[in-house]
Amino acid sequence: MSLPLLGWLFALGVVAHNAEEAWLLPSWPGRPRFRWAAVDAGPFRFAAAVLSLAALLAAWLAGVGGAHSVGAYLIAGYAAAMVLNVFLPHLAATVALRAYAPGTATALLFNLPLGGWLVYRSLAEHRVEPSVFAVSGPLTVLGIAVFGASLLWLGQRWVAAPGGRSSRSGMR
Repeated sequence: MSLPLLGWLFALGVVAHNAEEAWLLPSWPGRPRFRWAAVDAGPFRFAAAVLSLAALLAAWLAGVGGAHSVGAYLIAGYAAAMVLNVFLPHLAATVALRAYAPGTATALLFNLPLGGWLVYRSLAEHRVEPSVFAVSGPLTVLGIAVFGASLLWLGQRWVAAPGGRSSRSGMR
């Protein structure tokens, strides 16, 4: 299988993962009720949709840019982020709460094998340089985390609840 095709399969796995979370997480009875973790369904689904589009964009950029392109580093970094996402929060939440955490199935089915294989192949086939990826990978992981949090914040302000107003004045 070609690496660009693997990038697209990984991105589609991210879309499936985000769809599972968007569908199940807002009504999940075991979801944390921490003040900093509370988010309404609309803003969460907005963030999940934009992050899904970002994965697809990274796959496209990697495909058209080829080896050593910004896209190659973005898709490899996104894959690293999603592999980490399998363990924190999905497996950790499932174990700690002794209940299925939404997103765990698709994280294990798609994110772990496809993301891990994509990072491995990107390095093994010299599409990304290890010394550059040692910096760009963690920066991409951090960037995705900040981008996701920013999308949730924006979603709280932009995504209207029934009645036309944001359902919360801010994250709780």
